[in-house]
Amino acid sequence: MTSRTVYFNGRFVSEQEARVSIFDSALMFGDMVFDMTRTYNQKPFKLKAHLERIYAGLKYFEIDCGLTMDEMEQVTMETLQRNLPVVEGADVQIMHDISRGLLPAYKSVFEGETQPTISINCWPLWWHLAGNGPLYRSGVHSIITPQRSVPAYLIDPKVKNRSRVYYQMANLQAHKVDPQGFPLLTDDQGFITEGSGSNFFIFRQGRVLTPKGHNILLGVSRNTTLELLTKISIPWVEEDFGVYEIVTAEEAFHTATTYSIMPCTRINGLPIGEGKPGPLTQRLTAAWSELVGLDIVAQADDYAQKVKTMSR
Repeated sequence: MTSRTVYFNGRFVSEQEARVSIFDSALMFGDMVFDMTRTYNQKPFKLKAHLERIYAGLKYFEIDCGLTMDEMEQVTMETLQRNLPVVEGADVQIMHDISRGLLPAYKSVFEGETQPTISINCWPLWWHLAGNGPLYRSGVHSIITPQRSVPAYLIDPKVKNRSRVYYQMANLQAHKVDPQGFPLLTDDQGFITEGSGSNFFIFRQGRVLTPKGHNILLGVSRNTTLELLTKISIPWVEEDFGVYEIVTAEEAFHTATTYSIMPCTRINGLPIGEGKPGPLTQRLTAAWSELVGLDIVAQADDYAQKVKTMSR
């Protein structure tokens, strides 16, 4: 395969050439804002919303990346167009990573110059989605982890940043219980917050509940799902809830950029509802497919076959 191209600090380079310095603030402090947009039918989905979240995070972290949002959108689209010919028709993730750049204490290594580090890459979604087909049909097992969310009074989770070790700890803890488990974190009062890379919803007593926005990332897919619920006249509310409400819910699901919506049919080993994807979750899955112009379950099945062929 021809090498994919990365936008890196004003130039287009191969993936192999796109390297961050060991003296970068991202490595020293996890001081990096990032976001991931995906394509459907090779067209970015809600790129503007992702860019708005990036620039809100840059303002919060006091990072001037040197590009306006419009300029960032232009180089993003150019990066995508340069990569489409070499991804064999696949949809891709578009990853933005922006750090403060080299720490001033080390600027002598680079002739006294420092600047923000900006990279944009496009990665085929074959591997991300290949295992999702069976999960769309069975639902996933969510595990409440000992690792809790970092509360907004310490650092606001609405800023999508690379200081994510607590998410990784939640992944490790959940996978000790179930290697395919989806972690669910809680706040310091025991209320559900979010997954390690997803937002969470339950359907209970005729309403959809999703955690309040104070200690979570306000996901673009979360907002899209709320829009779809409004469109199909299903009442929803942002509300604090715990494990009891999940156990006694009729349905539950996660949302994230890569997979859009994912049924959750078990929590801590206990079935949710009938222990299979419920009618509302299936209806929302169909609504997502209609919105993005492709069958998201069928795409996962297709990519599973693609990965199987590539691994031979």
